[in-house]
Amino acid sequence: MGPRVAVYLRVSTDQQTHDSQEAELRHYCEHRRWSDVQWINDVGSGVKQDRAGLSQLMALVYRGKVDVVLTYKLDRLARSLSQLAYIIAELQSHHVAFVCPSQGIDTSNSNPAAQLQINILGAVAQFERELITERVKAGVNAAKERGVKLGRPEKHSGRIVQVRDMVAQGVSAAEIGRTLGIPYSTAGELVREVKSGTR
Repeated sequence: MGPRVAVYLRVSTDQQTHDSQEAELRHYCEHRRWSDVQWINDVGSGVKQDRAGLSQLMALVYRGKVDVVLTYKLDRLARSLSQLAYIIAELQSHHVAFVCPSQGIDTSNSNPAAQLQINILGAVAQFERELITERVKAGVNAAKERGVKLGRPEKHSGRIVQVRDMVAQGVSAAEIGRTLGIPYSTAGELVREVKSGTR
């Protein structure tokens, strides 16, 4: 019994057709004598994460319903290296082979050359992720040095001017809480911050 194959086809717009991809991959399946073949068509930009066809493909992978994923070109499956690496990693972790005949990738027979390509793609994607992480950290550190306050805005930060004015008039924390409709503990904390000069 042959492998269960899922063929993924994608075009960018409704004005394009899957015909040329399908003809070539149908011929490839016949050449490999693969008869248990499911065809998944997608229309949409490759950079979109929420493609219906891709979701359908990955659902088959996760449920153990497919042994081989076949696609025409790598850019039909994903348009970024990190997205491609993620998809390939998911296929590998679920023991699903990946075949892209036009680019010489075939992990269905433990092909060492294809495995090398997959490993290189994964390594480059990991490097890309680490660069992004470093850039984010550098941006956060630079913002902190400039005195930018990071994180969620505080729930009652909009009331600080009112609290400051009321503290200057000698109003107690309890009265501030009642007047502004905020809990006594929050009012007390805001009063302490105003008095300590941190607000």
